[in-house]
Amino acid sequence: MTARLSLDAICKHYGKDDNSVTALAEITFSLNAGEFLAIEGPSGSGKSTLLNICGLIDAPDSGCYYFNGKPLNQLSARERCAYRRREIGFIFQRHQLIPAMTVYENIAYPLLLNGERPQQIRHEVEQLLTQMGLEQRRQQLPQQLSGGERQRVGIARALIKRPQLVIADEPSASLDHQHAHTGLQLMRELNRQYGASFLIASHDPFVINHCDRKISLLDGRIEATA
Repeated sequence: MTARLSLDAICKHYGKDDNSVTALAEITFSLNAGEFLAIEGPSGSGKSTLLNICGLIDAPDSGCYYFNGKPLNQLSARERCAYRRREIGFIFQRHQLIPAMTVYENIAYPLLLNGERPQQIRHEVEQLLTQMGLEQRRQQLPQQLSGGERQRVGIARALIKRPQLVIADEPSASLDHQHAHTGLQLMRELNRQYGASFLIASHDPFVINHCDRKISLLDGRIEATA
């Protein structure tokens, strides 16, 4: 089976010469279709850099990056952006919803960027509003929502374009246990429905233990896998 995402000897450095800092060193792993994979490690271990590279926000200095078996190392910044818009969804620690947009508009925004037809956008948004239990919140602004509701909007926005890969950065960090559990259940349900692979960076043992596998980072290197 072809891996959804595969990294081979990925390295990333910041700074130059004597001021160079190694953020990632020889990172090699694969993420299968439909898999939940946790990335854990202390602050400064390289988790954010790894997510940025996997999400095509940043490029590695060396090593190979494959998406569905296709090498993407040579993409320009513009090409990475276009690929990211089509194939990758993001769930952020603090949701990063657009304050001036309603729930409906925040969820619809990725499809607008991709140039989808208005009729298709309405159909997809209405379906996710129902699945997320947000039908009565569609015209609310983010500041009018609870933390759990904002998380659900963030999950819906990440999945509206049916991406092949979803990257979640500390998705439970600003939530209590009940809302974290609900959010994880929703991600699992939509993972089964849409078949997206999930790469989740987290310090939360509850989240990590509910993933299929975990990779532990320390000082930019893979310390262990389980």
